[in-house]
Amino acid sequence: MTHVPLSHALPVYLRIGLLSFGGPAGQIALMHEELVTRRGWVAAPAFQRGLNVAMLLPGPEAQQLATWLGWRVHGLWGGIAAGLAFILPGTALMIVLAWIAATQADSGPVAAIFYGIQPAVLVIVARAMVALSGRSLQGARSWALAIAAFVALSGFGLSFPLVVLLAALIGFVLPPVPQPDIPPTAPARAATGRLIAVSVLGVAMVYGIVRFTLGTTPFDGVAELFLSAAFVSFGGAYALLPYVAEQAVEVHGWLTPEQMLNGLAIAEATPGPLILVNVYAGYFAGHSAGTSGVVTACLACFYTFAPSFMLILAAAPHVESIQRRRWIRQALAGVSAAVVGVVANLALYLGRAALWPNPAHGPDWIKLALLVIFAGIAWRLKPSVPMLIGTGALVGLLLHLAGVI
Repeated sequence: MTHVPLSHALPVYLRIGLLSFGGPAGQIALMHEELVTRRGWVAAPAFQRGLNVAMLLPGPEAQQLATWLGWRVHGLWGGIAAGLAFILPGTALMIVLAWIAATQADSGPVAAIFYGIQPAVLVIVARAMVALSGRSLQGARSWALAIAAFVALSGFGLSFPLVVLLAALIGFVLPPVPQPDIPPTAPARAATGRLIAVSVLGVAMVYGIVRFTLGTTPFDGVAELFLSAAFVSFGGAYALLPYVAEQAVEVHGWLTPEQMLNGLAIAEATPGPLILVNVYAGYFAGHSAGTSGVVTACLACFYTFAPSFMLILAAAPHVESIQRRRWIRQALAGVSAAVVGVVANLALYLGRAALWPNPAHGPDWIKLALLVIFAGIAWRLKPSVPMLIGTGALVGLLLHLAGVI
């Protein structure tokens, strides 16, 4: 492990947070490029082991991986700094865009910008998925697991937790494959216990202070929804979205189904994990109740990510020792392969929603043409993520000004 001062690494972590477009596949690929390939701060096998554990825990795997990588290089405060750097740029932007959506929802230029961004995001997800496949799919067994996971999700509608469990079981029962030696470590169980206790106390204190100073409505609902969501969020934002949408729309009445869909589109087009859609819904919780949407958005962010920080930092000292056990490594290898199929299913879901929004009227031919154009640009010129996103936004705005959309 390379020793790097935290002050030197923080701009790199902020860069990752600012450029983390395109969902978890693109974000994980970006972290691998910045920290493993370009700088060598973390070895590739260690990166994969951290990713495996992050994918098993509830919560956004990309944010947990960013936190684990910071912990790996700098310890506890490095993990906290890297995790915050990954989510805070997107959180701030999400709050601004939620305010715009709440006050200027019918703005033509804003809608046109997101129209152009959507096919660009699809290309970014596809490009990142190819990179993830190259790292995780080694041999016929892993390819078979990835394909089976894709078919189980898209063809049979199985839940993500069930697919992960089945992949882990298959990886466990199949004959072992050669694995590199993992150096022994001494996990600090006492430190893990203290971290969990401090985290639980911190969440309880925030809840109590908010309840005492601001009241119960809508703040109790925000705490209840996003804390419960944080502990069942296996499979990323799209696995969790139906639950959050049902509670925020149907139970609490904070926003309409159309506004929830707008929030998802915004989360797709902003940096950071897609689960930042919770921040958008949290803003509307305050806006609909006549109180500060910024406060409820910040609380939604806190309740969503505090458990994720606690879980990955508590697991961090044990990552190496856990995976020295052969049966655990086999199970995690099965999960790692299956997640490629999960990301492929996510790409299909996004593509269908963006390119064929209304099945009765056929595909959106303009978006389909933009997808082909952006795919060609990505293949030939290999632009950066911000460049591709900016190009999509500009094209959407120009199409609007020309009266095409």
